Parts: sequence; C-alpha cells; structure tokens
Amino acid sequence: MRRISKLTRVAVGVASIALAATACGGTSSDSGSDSDSTGEAKGLAIAYDIGGKGDQSFNDAAYAGLQKAQKEFGYKTADIEPTEGETDADKEQRLASLAKQGYNPVIGVGFAYGPAMEAVAKKYPKTTFGIVDSVVEGDNVASLVFAEEQASYLAGVAAAKATKTNTVGFVGGVDIPLIHKFEAGYKQGVQDTSGGKVKVVSQYLTQTAEEGGFSSPDKGKAAAEGQIEKNADVVYQAAGLSGQGVIEAAAKAKVWAIGVDSDQYKQAALANYKSYILTSALKDVGGAVYALAKSVEDGKPLTGTQTFDLKVNGVGLAESNPEFAKIAGLSDAVAKAKEGIIDGSIKVKTE
Repeated sequence: MRRISKLTRVAVGVASIALAATACGGTSSDSGSDSDSTGEAKGLAIAYDIGGKGDQSFNDAAYAGLQKAQKEFGYKTADIEPTEGETDADKEQRLASLAKQGYNPVIGVGFAYGPAMEAVAKKYPKTTFGIVDSVVEGDNVASLVFAEEQASYLAGVAAAKATKTNTVGFVGGVDIPLIHKFEAGYKQGVQDTSGGKVKVVSQYLTQTAEEGGFSSPDKGKAAAEGQIEKNADVVYQAAGLSGQGVIEAAAKAKVWAIGVDSDQYKQAALANYKSYILTSALKDVGGAVYALAKSVEDGKPLTGTQTFDLKVNGVGLAESNPEFAKIAGLSDAVAKAKEGIIDGSIKVKTE
C-alpha cells in the first residue's frame, strides 16, 4: 500500500543555506560519472531540471540540500546537468546510471522526471528514488511536493501592500498546472488583501518547457518590461532561470520584484538588483532533498507523498530585505494570512 504522510520538521530551513556559494554553471560534481573502484560509500545523487545549476532558484536549492547531506554524512555525491532537447529516454538513462553506480537515494529535480522515474524505480527496487514536484507511484519512490499556492498567497499579500499603482504583475515560466498554482495563490492573496482594488497582469513565457520558458532570462525580461509598461510596480515571477530577467527588468525600472523558491535577495548573482527584490516565495526544495537523504542514511527511507506546506515551514515568505519591514502594514498582514492558512480559515486556491 502506498504510504502518504506529511514531512516532519527535519527538513525546515535547508533552502536558506548559503546558495551564493553555488557555482554558476558546470556539468556535475567531481563524483558523478565513473563507478566507484575505491569502495567509497555513495549516497545522494540529484539530476537537475531545465536551467541546471546556477539558476539561483529551484535547482540551486536542491544542490544546497545535497551539500548539507554530503557534509553531514561524509559520503560521495553526484549532481548531473540536463541536456538541451533531451527525451524521457535520456532522463531514464541518467537515473538508471546513477542507481547502477550505487548512489542512494537518486532524486529527479522537477516534474519532467516523472515518466523516467516510474520506469527506472521498478528496475532498481533496492534504491530509493525521489522526485520533486510530481507524484510517482512506487514502493521505493518518495514524491516531494509543495504547497506553492500558500507561499504565493503570502507573496500576493505583500504585493498588495507594496503597490502604489494598484497594478501588479505575474510572470510564469511555462503554462502548466504546477505554475498555475503559483498564479492562483498570488492572485487570491492580492485580491483578498486589497478587496479587489489591485489588478493582476499575468503572462506565461511559453506553452512548453522545451521552448525555454524556464531557461531564458531574455524572455523573462521582455515580459516584465511589458507589465511595467502597463503600470505594474510589483512583479512576481515563477520562471526558474528566466526569472533573473524579470528581476533585472524590475530593478532597471526601480519597481519591486518578488523572487521564488530560494531567498533571491541573498543570491550573489543577483546582488546588483537586490535592493529591488522585496521578498521571495520560499519553497524548501533543499530541505526535501536533505530529508530524503537522511531517511535513507537512517535506514528508514521515506516513500509515498511527502507534503511541504506552511504547517511544517516547507514553504514561506522571505523577509531578508530591510525594506520589507518598512512598508506600512505589510509584516502584520503576512503574519495574519499565514496564521489563517495554517488554521484553515483561509483556503488557498490551486487553479
């Protein structure tokens, strides 16, 4: 029987590890390609989503979890980049290779690994697999999913309190159900906070990931510029690497940007724009990665659906920018909304 549980607080806070130390490129760590002839213990391996390491967001959060596990458990790890235009068969081969080499657990970072993981997990029943942002059936698979809509609701509350033009923007990387959750929560937070007085302008960069919606900063920049021309003075992005372009455009126009997944105010690659990053909708991908690695190390591998929400601090809203606390009523409104979501008095939409 497939076990469904809620993740404990062991994962809390890992996504805020200093991602600034993350390299802004590369193909893998020094331990990810050859079989281990030294007998060295092998542990966590991650296969990145589109955008790869250096996106200062989703993939880098996963890498932070890997770094924590590597430091704590002292074993060999691997992190492998995607290739342009790859197929499900390519992903399947990548996951199978990691499992065959002895890595455990093996995690696919992103929903795109779903079909490949379903196939590979059956072939390597002694290996624990994990997938971020998707649910895959399997006795040896942990599906690591998040309440993105809850963090996005809080981002919407912040946007409604920060706007002076009563127009805010949303830029989604790809027009898919996962990103619809970000948009739905954000819109609801804006509307609930403003009483419907604040307009939300939305745009998706592409219809499919293959078109570059999560990996094209130029597309993100152009979309944000268009929204700013429509009077948006706060722009929230859920667009992976493309989001860097959104942040750049906002900073250039001297309006607020809201980051995603990681605390983008703290990202070294975005330091030139940090003054205009009001906050970020946090998603503890690093915590999920670490928690699965720890469960395997402890001999009690997590399986089934592991849900990260506000109740376990699996999602949240960053407050690193000092300007966040200076905006009248913002902090109190966010705290009240968070309390309402946790106690169930606020039901956040996912579509």
